[in-house]
Amino acid sequence: MAIGIDPTVDFACKRLLGSPDHPAITLHFLNAVLGGHPPITNVQILNPIIGKSFDDDKASILDVLATDDHGRFIDIEIQTTLPAGLSERLTYYAASQLVEQLGEGDSYRELRPSIGICILDAIRFRESSALHLDFQLRSPSGELLTDCLQIHLLELPKYDPDADNGVIADPIKQWIHFFRFAASSSPEELRQQLPDLVFSEAIGVLEMIARNPDEKRFYESRLKMQRDEQARLEAAEERGEARGEARGEARGEARGEAIGRVRVLQSLAGVAESTIEDLRMHSSEELAAMEVTLKRQLRERS
Repeated sequence: MAIGIDPTVDFACKRLLGSPDHPAITLHFLNAVLGGHPPITNVQILNPIIGKSFDDDKASILDVLATDDHGRFIDIEIQTTLPAGLSERLTYYAASQLVEQLGEGDSYRELRPSIGICILDAIRFRESSALHLDFQLRSPSGELLTDCLQIHLLELPKYDPDADNGVIADPIKQWIHFFRFAASSSPEELRQQLPDLVFSEAIGVLEMIARNPDEKRFYESRLKMQRDEQARLEAAEERGEARGEARGEARGEARGEAIGRVRVLQSLAGVAESTIEDLRMHSSEELAAMEVTLKRQLRERS
């Protein structure tokens, strides 16, 4: 029987990674994402989820804020959609976490790395096949300026499980497999592919949510909110696409109308017109770049 609790729901994710009752889960996850160099042996959750400290308030903070035994500050969040400005927001949060460390008279030498980790159930960087993208301040030739600002992105849909359903050895793939398939898998299936004891503990957390009426109720309310948000984004996109196709460059729903504008510009430029489904796979930034290129082609032809 499937577990039925989806760890990509923010409440379940915080129960897994933001509870002082389960530090081994958080440690394993952080060492997987950060590479274990240096290894993390202790982590303190700065905004723990404890007992009935949750409620139905839509403003509940379900990111995980933590610090490790190397003094690094870490923010973990889950995203099930690809909102506009996600890259900028992740950068802003990590930079704010860095700036907030210093008070008047403090030395820059006291700054500890600020790390943002986003588990993304969508694809932001389609040109890369990497499941885990590690962004730091480096030169084009690879020199690291500082490790004080880091953003790690795990793009779950890129993961393709092996056909043999064997044991998964890579720590990043272990966690991505867990986030993608825990809800639809039985505990036995997960334990077969993820035999590390930490995943047995993680399975137990999801089973606890399913058994506890209060936690199951809050989980269901957060799941509904995420589904409603997804439906709202899809409806806005469809409305924008319809207006964009009819009016070309008219203003309206930003992403949907961008898709419409690209199709009109492709027609005017005499290039193969992309389908709406194909253009939906592109980020807002990619659509904007396509617009710029198509407009330049039209200017060069005139």
